[in-house]
Amino acid sequence: MDTSEDQQAVLKVEGDRLSWVGPSFELVESKLHPPSARPGIVPRTGLVEQLLVSQTTPFVCVVAPAGYGKTTVLAQWAERKGRGVAWVSIDRHDNDPVVLLSYVAVALDRVEPIDPGVFQALASPGGSILATVVPRLASAVSTMTEPVALILDHLELLDSRECLDAVAELAVRLPAGSQLLLASRHTTPLPVALLRAKGQIVELGVYELAMDQQEAQALLEGAGVQLSPAEVAELTSRTEGWPVGLYLAALAYKAGGQHHAGFGFTGDDRFMADYLRSELLAHLPPELVAFLTRTAVLERLSGPLCDAVLATSGSDRALASLEDSNLLLVALDRQREWYRYHHLFRELLRAELERREPELVSELHRRAAGWCEANGLPETAIDHAQAAGDADRVARLVWKLALPAYGAGRVDTTRRWFGWFEDQGLLERYPPVAALGGWLQALVGQPVAAERWADAAEQGPATGTLPDGSTVQSYLALLRALLCRNGLDRMRADTQAALDKLSPESQWQATAQLLEGIGYLLADQADRADPILANAAEVATETGALPAAAIALAERSLVAMHHQDWKQTATLAEQAADVVRIGGLDGYVASALVHAVGARVAVHRGDVPGAQEQLGRATRLRPLLTYALPYFAVQTLLELGRSCLALDDPTGARAVLRQARDVLRRRPNLGILVTQVDELRSQLDMSRGGTVGVSSLTPAELRLLPLLATHLSFAEIGERLFISQHTVKTQAMSVYRKLDVSSRGQAVQRAQQLGLGR
Repeated sequence: MDTSEDQQAVLKVEGDRLSWVGPSFELVESKLHPPSARPGIVPRTGLVEQLLVSQTTPFVCVVAPAGYGKTTVLAQWAERKGRGVAWVSIDRHDNDPVVLLSYVAVALDRVEPIDPGVFQALASPGGSILATVVPRLASAVSTMTEPVALILDHLELLDSRECLDAVAELAVRLPAGSQLLLASRHTTPLPVALLRAKGQIVELGVYELAMDQQEAQALLEGAGVQLSPAEVAELTSRTEGWPVGLYLAALAYKAGGQHHAGFGFTGDDRFMADYLRSELLAHLPPELVAFLTRTAVLERLSGPLCDAVLATSGSDRALASLEDSNLLLVALDRQREWYRYHHLFRELLRAELERREPELVSELHRRAAGWCEANGLPETAIDHAQAAGDADRVARLVWKLALPAYGAGRVDTTRRWFGWFEDQGLLERYPPVAALGGWLQALVGQPVAAERWADAAEQGPATGTLPDGSTVQSYLALLRALLCRNGLDRMRADTQAALDKLSPESQWQATAQLLEGIGYLLADQADRADPILANAAEVATETGALPAAAIALAERSLVAMHHQDWKQTATLAEQAADVVRIGGLDGYVASALVHAVGARVAVHRGDVPGAQEQLGRATRLRPLLTYALPYFAVQTLLELGRSCLALDDPTGARAVLRQARDVLRRRPNLGILVTQVDELRSQLDMSRGGTVGVSSLTPAELRLLPLLATHLSFAEIGERLFISQHTVKTQAMSVYRKLDVSSRGQAVQRAQQLGLGR
């Protein structure tokens, strides 16, 4: 429930530019521009002209194995087109939909400023990417004064299903006049067959991208190799026009290799590595070969980074020399400070490093991790530290970065970081990391995972002091209090133990005080709870822990409601709502109680539409209300049930009551909440009639609802939710009945009206 100021990515506005500032998002500027052209690159005039002619076609797919010049063709097309081109070069770090779509949003904003609400939606970990962010992105494109062309290069590096779904959903929602251009080694997530039948797609493959003899001769001459027309024809035939094969042949020829002796391979040829070794590397100076293979551990190269990895100096000159020699090195900026190897070339060099010096690989990664950590690239440092097996460094960095990433909505990124410890069997070795992982799992409504991580944290060594001055025991006690697995009394004892050993400067101080206040409130000591909650709200506000501040204010509103002080109740509820709005917390579990309290206030005022809107906002978050945060879940569900009863919706009240009782079955000792649930059940037993509405949706139906707004079929939705197509259909029909609609489209429209689709 805590995301402090230095844990949140900030959207910085400078004139007509938007940029991310803060430790939670490493924006790689070069990913937003086509690679700088190298000397000797052959203009693919025919292909570029074909694409220019097809500017009214919505989709362009360039699909071919590595080395066929997909990026080159799109870069040359973008240069010819000029205005209205948004470029994103995808890498493996983009396998988080928030990261991927953040780059897309920034790229679009570079073309023309877009609605900042897109970035706010991206920074909400509880929101549905497909149902909220993608529609907003599409809407942003539709409001641009001129059509835009969005290019996603290296799509093959996406293996996240949610990311691929996001690309497909964006394609479906693309406004008329705009284009989506995809380059990939493999197939794309688009329904190519359907688009082909409708004439809405241009496809370029191996046949179109292969070079003819004239282009091959231009490429060879650009690389400084002069061959006779007959030799060019033979070489073109042997390589089947594969551009990178021709280029490597030229380099091998310059290095003294015998390219004409049996040279013959294509993009999928398994002998490519042997050719690289025998015809190119064998004829280069040993020191150059060592530079190439050892720096291949790096995705991006700079002089200082290469110096650190190689434990040498002068790498900036070596990189400039490599670029001048056209050795498959791509400049990533105009200043020639950062470079990358051609993707296929790097893969081959890495394989050669593993063959030549396998014992050196981990040390190279360790040096790279050290340099990246010291130079403001902590996420890249995590990657290299993992590759080096440097678990201590990974633990230190993840402990520092996980909450910022969560605060920026990057749940998949945090899961990947924590998953590494689980995959390596290291959870028990690092209790602070395990505790933090359990905490975040609880916040996203994953109780089983939260308990597993909490158990691992308890089994590890609980000694030592953390960087903020707190003890490891304080963090473990705070996690126990949060999960409340052993009843209210133990929760209160754990909270006190955490407060005793937390550093005054700890980022968790506000949260610990919040849990202390909740403990008194559940023990029916509201008057003692209120000043503690007030102090928690103040500390949370001062430190930027906005979710904790919102909850503390909502809890104080409940205290005022208990005393029938509705003026104070409304004031505190409005303050909590302001924190949610200002902090962009609408998708966080913390805002569920804020909206539930807001509904109670609206009911008391007789504002039925306002109450229904607040109910809709809270209902959307009900899947996050699990026994991972049992007291918070039951508190919120009780307020929702009371509002439903007041609005003559006993069916909805029964639905939330069932959910609350499910939590109590697992966590039965929650103080006065048990009595309050029984009281609500008694009231419902005397209630009859009413309408079936949005509040009666089950958590399973609420998880389904956002996916109904997407392009996915029932079968595909079932795959995403790990249920059968029949179950999806049954749940969908129940949703239609409860929303009083008869179709999927009407359900989506009605949900948006009720605040469920935001």
